[in-house]
Amino acid sequence: MSNNIENKVIVITGASSGMGEATARDLAAKGAKVVLGARRADKLDAVVKDITDAGGKAVAVVTDVTKLEDVQRLVDTAKEKFGRVDVIFNNAGLMPLSPLESLRIGEWDQMIDVNMKGTLYGIAAALPYMKEQKSGQVINVSSVYGHKVVATGAVYCATKHAVRAISEGLRQEVKDYNIRVTTISPGAVKTELTSHITEPGLAENVTDVVNEIGVPANTMANMVAFAISQPDDVDVNEILFRPTVQPQ
Repeated sequence: MSNNIENKVIVITGASSGMGEATARDLAAKGAKVVLGARRADKLDAVVKDITDAGGKAVAVVTDVTKLEDVQRLVDTAKEKFGRVDVIFNNAGLMPLSPLESLRIGEWDQMIDVNMKGTLYGIAAALPYMKEQKSGQVINVSSVYGHKVVATGAVYCATKHAVRAISEGLRQEVKDYNIRVTTISPGAVKTELTSHITEPGLAENVTDVVNEIGVPANTMANMVAFAISQPDDVDVNEILFRPTVQPQ
């Protein structure tokens, strides 16, 4: 029986570590052809080597999701190498939490560029191919913080709320093309995300909590695989998951 993942061409941003890397390895093991984008070429190449050495199919393109031309090149490579684009997993993200009064404006700009515009650029690059195929799936990453707002997270929460809004707008617009749209909102997951925090004291506190209660990155891989593996007439629109012990 088909898992509805085998032989699908799946583009993944933020694929050099964390949830993106875990998802790439999982989907490749399930028979997908994965096209991986991230900024760190050495880490990308290592993931591709592991996948291909195990008999999977993977290629990498160094990608900065804040540059539309980079994201377009990533998606175009999927089409050129494998003939189609079945799924784009817009996973790249940043979380430099801080109080607004700290005025870390450069970090605000980074979050808007990566979390919001990076997601939009992924949609812009993949949508024409999916419309032509009359099939496809866009999977965007929001957050528990895309459902609530917390102190020190105003801008991050805003970007993740925006991802949910963008996803819902897209879902309503692409029904005529048989395109599925999924938003996945993780809670505490053990990744490099907390390393982006530069606010004194806050990075340590958040990292300690995530290390204590966070679930492994392959939890996201399981969610992505679930959403993709559903029959083509089933559109899983939203998944929100947390560690069982996470209170908020």
